[in-house]
Amino acid sequence: MRFLPVFLDLKAGPVVLIGAGELLRAKLRVLAAAGARIRVHAIDGNHDLGLNSEDAVRIEIAAGDPLTADLAGVIAIVCAGAGDVGVAMSVRAKALGLPVNVMDDLEHSSFIFPAIVDRGDVVVAVGTGGTSPVVARRVREKIEALLPARIGELAEFIGGFRKSINERITEFPLRRRFWERVIDGPIGAAVLGGRKSEAEAALKAIADPSEFARADKPEGSVALVGAGPGDPDLLTIKALRALQDADIVFHDELISGEILDRIRRDTTRVPVGRRVGKPGIGQDAINKRMIEAAQSGQRVVRLKGGDPFVFGRGGEEVEALRAAGVAYSIIPGITAGLGGAADFEVPLTYRHEATRITFLTAHKARDAEVVDWATLTDTRMTVVVYMGMTAAPAVRAGLFAAGRSPETPVGVFARVTRPDAQGAIGTLRDLPELVRRVSGGPAILIIGEVVRHAGSLRRETPKQIISDLLDAAE
Repeated sequence: MRFLPVFLDLKAGPVVLIGAGELLRAKLRVLAAAGARIRVHAIDGNHDLGLNSEDAVRIEIAAGDPLTADLAGVIAIVCAGAGDVGVAMSVRAKALGLPVNVMDDLEHSSFIFPAIVDRGDVVVAVGTGGTSPVVARRVREKIEALLPARIGELAEFIGGFRKSINERITEFPLRRRFWERVIDGPIGAAVLGGRKSEAEAALKAIADPSEFARADKPEGSVALVGAGPGDPDLLTIKALRALQDADIVFHDELISGEILDRIRRDTTRVPVGRRVGKPGIGQDAINKRMIEAAQSGQRVVRLKGGDPFVFGRGGEEVEALRAAGVAYSIIPGITAGLGGAADFEVPLTYRHEATRITFLTAHKARDAEVVDWATLTDTRMTVVVYMGMTAAPAVRAGLFAAGRSPETPVGVFARVTRPDAQGAIGTLRDLPELVRRVSGGPAILIIGEVVRHAGSLRRETPKQIISDLLDAAE
């Protein structure tokens, strides 16, 4: 991180804006919308700034050379479309210790403009270190879609009561719990719903804030959360909220670091999964630890790859939670079969060609041996096999014995939705060899005519693209 996000107090003094043309006017609109007092040096002499009367009262049109202008009391300098004047102004500003931004010139800037989500008292700044404003804008758009329209009003509402409540609650953890209960409960909902007077009355009616906070000492709960097949962007919004609210997260071994980064930083993380051929702590031990954590009043997340109810043993965990009387919720995730199909453009169903889907697991050869393969020979059925790499020879043998054609299309798709995803396509006859072509799991097998419709298996890296360009040049 090169640029530290900070918030500038625009009441502390004027901002000097130097430049010309539409670039100047664009920055002027941003500063004016933020309520800044602005001193404008239009170096092209065009003072038609297109401001409304409300903004115009805070704008001073400055005459003379900005390089010799008096900068006493100025809090920042912004140059937009200023050319060489901007570079010279940067040198002067830095000599005086003033923050300076020269548009599209990181070398001469000591601060940059982020993409901004403005909800009144709630302001979110998104930056990319000046490298890609378009990426910053895309991130801003996603954040804007998530935030309630009145979230700024909620912050303002809390600000009005914060001092008086904090004086009455001396313990910081209890104070935090008080505000969490306000924000997450009916009072917060009333503000977000536009019923501010109702919210004020409810908050003022709380006779003992400490007791109010203690009364909502959380009853422990467990959320079984599907993390999807690996791409963190495929987490649901509900899953993200659960990860942010959790006190403790029990996660599978194969959950990616990018997904774990979505967990709140002060949350306890406990790895409880296992890899193929390696011991784990066992399902009974996982259940016991989840239940104990919930019974102690913690908000627990059991973070599982894919979907909790698709070969994720979520059903067993729910049974244990029910028996223990622990409150729970289930947040589905994108299962690997669906993620892999989308990643490699394999339609699991296809009109007149594939009208049924069967999901099964074949973790080991003995798992494949107990499958009734005779029920899976319909050519209009797509078969998706989870954890089938080790058992691939047994899967092939079972389908052959049941009468499935050796020419049946098959795809092996490893680490689906991740940057290092790989796929190999062939026929049922080639299945063990296809498994060898991908560099390790986890992987799914897709068997059926739909595999013929798969898109490109290639996942090009920048190095591969450069190599291809060099080859083409030769």
